[in-house]
Amino acid sequence: MTAKPQRVSPNVTLAVLSLGSLAYSVLSGAVIPALPTFEHALHTSETGVTWILTAYLLAASVGTSILGRLGDMYGKERVLLWTLVILALGTLLSAIAGSLALVVVGRALQGASGGIFPLAFGIVRDEFPREKVAGSIGLLSAILGVGGGAGIVGGGVVVEHLSWHWLFWIPLVVIIVAAVFTWRFVPESPVRVPGKVNWRAAFLMTVGISASLLAVSETTTWGWGSAKTVGLLAGGLLVCGLWVALEARSSHPLVDMTMMRVRGVWTTNTAAFLIGAGMYSAFIIIPQFAQLPKSTGFGFGSSVVVSGLFLLPMASTMMMMSLLAGPTAARYGSRAALIVGTAITATAFVILIVAHSHPIYLLISSGLIGIGIGLAFAALGNLIVGAVPPHQTGVASGMNTVMRTLGGALGAQLAATFIAGHTAHGLPTVTGFTESFVLATAFLLVGIVAAVGVPRGSRASDTPAAESRGQPSLQTPGPHADTT
Repeated sequence: MTAKPQRVSPNVTLAVLSLGSLAYSVLSGAVIPALPTFEHALHTSETGVTWILTAYLLAASVGTSILGRLGDMYGKERVLLWTLVILALGTLLSAIAGSLALVVVGRALQGASGGIFPLAFGIVRDEFPREKVAGSIGLLSAILGVGGGAGIVGGGVVVEHLSWHWLFWIPLVVIIVAAVFTWRFVPESPVRVPGKVNWRAAFLMTVGISASLLAVSETTTWGWGSAKTVGLLAGGLLVCGLWVALEARSSHPLVDMTMMRVRGVWTTNTAAFLIGAGMYSAFIIIPQFAQLPKSTGFGFGSSVVVSGLFLLPMASTMMMMSLLAGPTAARYGSRAALIVGTAITATAFVILIVAHSHPIYLLISSGLIGIGIGLAFAALGNLIVGAVPPHQTGVASGMNTVMRTLGGALGAQLAATFIAGHTAHGLPTVTGFTESFVLATAFLLVGIVAAVGVPRGSRASDTPAAESRGQPSLQTPGPHADTT
């Protein structure tokens, strides 16, 4: 085989990283409009089919941070390539599956490949010129949201005109191309952190986070006050506590708890959790609102395909803002972008609280959510990278992505509970949706407070690639290691 060149244009590397990231994020949302189709085609129940989403979330919440850590240790390009291989295998398995069990296993493998994002962030930080870091990380951060929205929009079209198998065949082609281009064009990062994988910590983290997330994910079936929910959630949190205690005493921690106490890290992670709770609920609420029949007095009677188009302004403006992430961070700082983005998103939900009688209000709010989340997601990626030294980029950004996922799961389930709790004649009433919009607004208002707490001056470009290349700093505190 022809050896890959040692250095290629950062634009080529960014294009390759974006391709793999987009394929992963599209898979996260593409199955949502197809759940009724899966239920019928695979002869399963409504409860059973939700495992297509749950398995993905569980695996993503664990695999993302572990793969980020492995990238810090063994090389980000090498681990990224194997992550894309795992993603391709999971997507292929789901594409050829004829049973729910195989689809779920494939979805678990897809979710576990969430390490694509922290690995990509690390490659950008290690390899790109200083002036390109903020914009590139901003673009990759926004792709996580853009791809999810685009997946929902495109998933409805694919299911209506093709079979559900094509929800996986189409991304599979993109993943294979991304894997080949990664091997050929993405340079291996020289930044390494010595050590070994703490498998006991990995096990405790897997059990603790999975149990907690599973409890939240099943609340629409079990109920928030049921013994199953309370017991599983309490057990998961207890195991998470044991994991944190083990990590704090370990000489080779999977996740450095000293790093997690850095002010720039914990405030950014808190903001990520709260913003995720607000944003991901919109992915579920807005299409469902549009699909309800006009007989409800507030629904628009849209088809699955048309209801997905209500998210198109969100995906479009999110991508537009991600392209402006670099200039925005350079001029105003990522902290300011996070505050403003979260405030704009909260404003969009306030509009939905007071005005939702016409499709135009949903479209305007969708566009504003895209602007706000585009700014906020781009800022989150830059802030978390700027808060830690180069050798912790993978694990730190991996945990930040996990916090967005956990927040999204909680927000979506709380919204589903409110909607399910207010029905008339077998259909949801407007009260449940209004309460969901209020909930999302509350999450985002608290998110603004968390964003204000982020240290001033944090930005990804504080550590130029030229300085980090080949000289990994093994000091624990990052460039803004304020632990207060």
